[in-house]
Amino acid sequence: MRITRRKTLSLLTAGAAAGVFAASGVSIATAKTKYNFSSEGGGTKSSYRGKRTIKDPTGEPPGTVVIYTRKRKLYYVLPGGKAVEYGIGVGRRGFTWSGDAHIARKSEWPAWHPPQEMIEREKKKYGRTLPTKMEGGPSNPLGARALYLYQGKKDTLYRIHGTNAPWTIGQAVSSGCIRLVNEEVIDLHRRVKVGAKVIVR
Repeated sequence: MRITRRKTLSLLTAGAAAGVFAASGVSIATAKTKYNFSSEGGGTKSSYRGKRTIKDPTGEPPGTVVIYTRKRKLYYVLPGGKAVEYGIGVGRRGFTWSGDAHIARKSEWPAWHPPQEMIEREKKKYGRTLPTKMEGGPSNPLGARALYLYQGKKDTLYRIHGTNAPWTIGQAVSSGCIRLVNEEVIDLHRRVKVGAKVIVR
């Protein structure tokens, strides 16, 4: 199944950046936390209490990643009818999507390359000047790890990645990417294999 947009925005003009899914998939930068792609929050305490192992609600084979954007949950399917449930941040209105993909590569402390469409949009709409490249590290909006989503050999420009804005977990604030708190994206990065199927519902 090909990725479909719930809005009639194109992937690039929507500025879907690297962040739960773009080679630059990130959401909007905040005034309080530079380059964190969140237009809201800025330090608001999150009610999220962390990952947990539960009975598998997906019915998919072990090793599969299943994302329920409306529930703000990501599941990594384990053997024996179990799954690890992670809380996530998802795309804000106009940037949501669904479809099947696979993890083509994984990166530790990834660099961020915002697409030109995002740079122009941020400058015009918010007066923010984004870098053409930001090296990986604690202040990088992609966080500690990134999983790159492809369909066949084509990069979807979406990522599953970490965030240094934990208050955005459970929120719809990104440009389409799926974000986890850094500690948990490290855990998922360790578990998931390159080539693993990703289902976004």
